[in-house]
Amino acid sequence: MATYTLYTLPWAPVAFQGQVRDLPVRWALEEIDAPYAVRTLSDEERRSPEYRAKQPFGKVPVLEVDGLAVFESGAIVQHLGENSWLLPAESAQRARARMWMFAAMNSIDPDIIALGDIDHFASDTDWGRTRRPDVERSLRTRLNDVASALGARDFLAGPFSAADIVMIGVLRGLRHTALVNEISALRAYRDRCEARPAFQRALAAHMNTFTRRVA
Repeated sequence: MATYTLYTLPWAPVAFQGQVRDLPVRWALEEIDAPYAVRTLSDEERRSPEYRAKQPFGKVPVLEVDGLAVFESGAIVQHLGENSWLLPAESAQRARARMWMFAAMNSIDPDIIALGDIDHFASDTDWGRTRRPDVERSLRTRLNDVASALGARDFLAGPFSAADIVMIGVLRGLRHTALVNEISALRAYRDRCEARPAFQRALAAHMNTFTRRVA
């Protein structure tokens, strides 16, 4: 059995707890029933040459798999999927899952990050107030596109897959808004995914990392 070690943060501001990107990795590990160890890193440790050899930008998460360090949450979930049922065996579904993983990170996430940067850090600035309507408009279009593509299916690629883990991980960046809730199909999709026992275990472990921190 493979040995997994997850590197993540010891703490995050309350607004970002529940959406640090170790969460999708934990979720994938829980789905495939893979025990893993967690190592939290201080800012100084993330700047160290040893960690930069694992993650060139000093970010989290990193997952070590039998000595191989994999970084970027989407890449980690894909790596886990390549060796498990998280990427479907049927070729068309497998391709669809990969496409939606990239779509989540490249077509949806940039606008979510842009909106979050405004809302959390620049809501009282002139440029933030000027820029926000355009970012929200673009994001609404993309979210409706996802809902339309999902159609009557429960999940993006057919069966539940790595694509859903990555997409939900991205959409959690909108929890401070009503944007997902306003689109009934997308809200139902999110709720269906987050109701999975593996997600609930992953979220509990993720939040426990922060609540155990001694100030």
